[in-house]
Amino acid sequence: MPESGDLSHLAAAVLQPGFVGTTVPDWVRRWLGEGLGGVALFARNVETPAQVAALTAQLRAERPDVIVAIDEEAGDVTRFESRHGSSRPGNLGLGAVDDLELTSAVARDLGRDLAHAGITLDYAPDTDVNNNPDNPIIGVRAFGADAALVARHGAAWIRGLQESGVAACAKHFPGHGDTAVDSHHDVPVIGHDRARLSDVELVPFRAAIAAGVRSIMTGHLIVPAYDPDLPATLSRRILTGLLREELGFDGLIVTDGIEMQGVRRKYGLEGATVRALAAGADAICVGGDHADEHTAVRLRDAIVAAVRSGELGEDRLRDAAARVRSLAAWTLGTQTATGARAVADSLVGVTHSSVVGQAAARRALKVTATADAPGLPLTVAPHVVEFAPPRNIAIGAETPWGVGAPLVELLPGTTSVRLTADDLAGVSDPVAPVLRGAGARPLVLVVRDAHRHPWLADALARTLAVRPDAIVVEMGVPVAVSGGLHLATYGATRACGQAAAELIAGATVPDRSKQALAA
Repeated sequence: MPESGDLSHLAAAVLQPGFVGTTVPDWVRRWLGEGLGGVALFARNVETPAQVAALTAQLRAERPDVIVAIDEEAGDVTRFESRHGSSRPGNLGLGAVDDLELTSAVARDLGRDLAHAGITLDYAPDTDVNNNPDNPIIGVRAFGADAALVARHGAAWIRGLQESGVAACAKHFPGHGDTAVDSHHDVPVIGHDRARLSDVELVPFRAAIAAGVRSIMTGHLIVPAYDPDLPATLSRRILTGLLREELGFDGLIVTDGIEMQGVRRKYGLEGATVRALAAGADAICVGGDHADEHTAVRLRDAIVAAVRSGELGEDRLRDAAARVRSLAAWTLGTQTATGARAVADSLVGVTHSSVVGQAAARRALKVTATADAPGLPLTVAPHVVEFAPPRNIAIGAETPWGVGAPLVELLPGTTSVRLTADDLAGVSDPVAPVLRGAGARPLVLVVRDAHRHPWLADALARTLAVRPDAIVVEMGVPVAVSGGLHLATYGATRACGQAAAELIAGATVPDRSKQALAA
C-alpha cells in the first residue's frame, strides 16, 4: 500500500477546483505545493485581463506548470469577458458564415488573449450537434444542427486555439445536442441506437480527435445504446470502451461540473468523483457552486479512501494524474515557445476587444425583409424592447446582452426597455407595455429563442399584429422569421449586439479584420 501522502498528492493532481475572489486564496497556494494539478476560473475570478494575468502569475509562483482552466466559449457563454459580453460572435454565428478560415482565426485570436493572461486550458469548443430546437442548454453554443458542419468547424476552432498554446476541450461527450433536458438540473437520455449515434453525435468528436484536441469533456447524460444505467461521466463502457478504445482518444478526459444534478443527485459529490475516475475520467471539474477548501478536502479524501478500499484502482489514479501532468507539460512548453508565457509574466494582459471577432459577427448577420420592412439605416431614433427570457445556468446571469445599449450610442435619442415574463403576467393587454413610449417611432423588438418561450412568442405575435413594420432581432436560434425586417444574429454576445446596432443605425466602421487575420 502506498504512503498516504503519495495518495493525497495523486488525488489532488486530478482535481480542478474553483475558488472565490480575484486573487489566489491561501488554501489554493498551499494545495499547489501539495500536488494540486490545476484550477478552474469562473466569472467571479475575472475583472480585467491584466488582473487575470496577475492572478495566474500567483498560481505559477507556486507551481509553474499548473493547469489554469476557464469555460470560455467566446459566445453567449463567456467567463473571460463576462463583465462586458464577448467581443466574438459565438459558435452558431461562425457556423452560419461557414468559413473555416474565419473560425480558426477567431479561435486563434481568443487563444492569444487567454494565453497572454496565463490561461492554459479552455473548456471549449462545444461540439454538440444542436438538432433539437427545444434544447434549453446548448442552442447558440453549437455550430449548428448538421453533424458535418459541426465537425469541420469544431476541428478548425480546435486547431486555431491550440496554435496559441491553449488546450482545447471538445464537449459534451458523447453529445448533448438532441435533448430537451438540462443536465445541470436532471439527467438527459439520448435514446438513439449506435448507428445513429455514429452518424450524428459522434461525428464531431471523431473530427476533434483527428484535429489533435488535447482534452474532451464528458456529458452527464445517459446513452442506453452504450450503457442503460450510468451517465456517460460515470460509465466505463462510454469513457474507456467508446472514447479510449473505439475512438482512440489518448488525451485528457475531464468531467463537466461534478456538482451538477445530472450526477450529483443520485451519487453525491464524492460518489460521482470516484465513479468518474474509475470509469476513465482524468480530471474532475468542481467549484461552480462549491468553491471552497472543504469541498476539495472531501473529494481528495474520498479518492484516497476509494483506492484503499479497492473501489478505485491505484493504477487508474496514477494514469489519470500522469495525463494531467502531460497536458500541463504541453501547455507550458507551447506557451513558452510562442512567447505567450513571457507576456503573461509581464502582467500586461490584453484588452477586451477583438477586431476579428467583431468582423465575424458582422458577417454572421442574416437579414430577411418583407413588404412592410422599414428602410435601413433608420433616420429616426427607435424605441427598443428587449424580451428577456430566463438565463440558463451555463450562460450565467451576469453577462450583459442586447441591442439597446449600442443603439443608444449610435443613434442618440434611442430609448430602450427590457421586459420579462413577470412584467407581462396578468396584464390584460400585453401589447401595451411593449408599445409604451414607442409612439410613431421605429420599433425594434429583441428576442432570444422566441420559439422556446410561449409568453415571448405570444407577446411578439400580438405586437406585430399592431406594428407589422417592427424590426425583430433574434439573438438566439432563429427558428422562425417574423417582423417587417428580421435580423438573425446567431448569438447574444456583445459583438452580435454591436453588429445588429451598426446595421440598424447605418454606422460606418473601419474594416481592420484582414490585418487582424494576418497577424
